[in-house]
Amino acid sequence: MSVLHGKVAIVTGSSSGIGRAIAERFAHDGAIVVVNYRENGDRAKEVVAGIQAKGGKAMAVQADVGTVAEGRRLVSDTLTQFGRLDILVNNAGHFLPKTLAQTTEAEFDRIMALHAKGPYFLMQEAAHVLKEGGRIVSISTAGTHMNFYGATAHLGSKAALEQFSKGLALELAPRGITVNVVSPGITDTGVLTDHYKRMGTELSPFKRLGTPKDVADVVAFLVSEEAGWLTGQNIHADGGLVH
Repeated sequence: MSVLHGKVAIVTGSSSGIGRAIAERFAHDGAIVVVNYRENGDRAKEVVAGIQAKGGKAMAVQADVGTVAEGRRLVSDTLTQFGRLDILVNNAGHFLPKTLAQTTEAEFDRIMALHAKGPYFLMQEAAHVLKEGGRIVSISTAGTHMNFYGATAHLGSKAALEQFSKGLALELAPRGITVNVVSPGITDTGVLTDHYKRMGTELSPFKRLGTPKDVADVVAFLVSEEAGWLTGQNIHADGGLVH
């Protein structure tokens, strides 16, 4: 039997990049996957079709998880369709490569909503319905542990998510639910500029960029039964970038 057989998982922002790799890995491991997207429905449907073509089960759900009401609807739609929720992965995100001096109030509000406020209340909603032994994993960044120039709001929002996860891990432990963070390094998601590709390769002890699969493999372990003794942790899936 597949290791996630019968489990229902929401992966936010899973129409591309790391989120897509996580959704596809979960489906391979037997989970029913809710592929969440904000704008690109065609790509989300492509992910669902690919999962179904391999015998898996998946459903695409549009929701802007930077908006509290839509995050709650995402959980509600999942329960309506599948009757349960076992795994939540907070992956949806956007890189804002601006200094503090360059960042507008609107940009600050959006990045904090997407990386902090939205996931906070999405985890709150999920916590009400997660089954015993459930899993929450949030995707942060190795940048919160580096001297990283020009992304103050981005890194601050991700740091908040890391702290939310540590606190929630204590709150949900009595129910056997684990809450962890995975912090990728510079990962080739198809949108990196040449500058970041060169930087990632030069800084990596392995002298290569990370791949979405590298990150998905770590997340897959954290949602497995074998990872039940790991909670409140921040796993750096960065190939040794932070050490």
